Amino acid sequence: MIFGPQAVGKMTVGQELTQITELKLFHNHMSIELFHPYFGFERETWRLANLLRKELFESFAKSNNYGLIFTYVWGFDLHADWEFVNQTSEIFESQGAEIYFVELEADLEERLIRNKTTFRLEQKPTKRNIEQSEKDLKNTMGKHRLNSNPGEIERKNYIRINNTNLNADEVAKLIKDKFDL
Repeated sequence: MIFGPQAVGKMTVGQELTQITELKLFHNHMSIELFHPYFGFERETWRLANLLRKELFESFAKSNNYGLIFTYVWGFDLHADWEFVNQTSEIFESQGAEIYFVELEADLEERLIRNKTTFRLEQKPTKRNIEQSEKDLKNTMGKHRLNSNPGEIERKNYIRINNTNLNADEVAKLIKDKFDL
């Protein structure tokens, strides 16, 4: 699980990890973009996206696939987000899988630059309205705590990376080496 604030590079790092490992990427917007045309960012989109994610996780956990990368914007002040992470972890752990937690952080200025990258906009149609996307990024950052406090993540397989000045391939290599993927 790669988590951190919007535009920190989760999807891009995940994509790079797929190039150097046998992991498959399911970034969070793959489910959001499916339902957004019908319900916008209303509650029904999130409900359906979470149902789809759960079904995919359960099927994948039971499969013979090597591993799955999932990206997530985790609001550390939100009980529902903690529940989602715990339930998702339980799905995989119940099948004997290990969960690796990768937290990314980057300066706001860098995230605003990354918010406009071609790759991001190709993969996430809901981010193509740059003005709205930047507004959402800043508002979410103001409303929620999107990076953990020191010691808050108590998992043994955990790494926190400030990737403000690192390329996605460098971050992917750090993750691959840390967890021997």
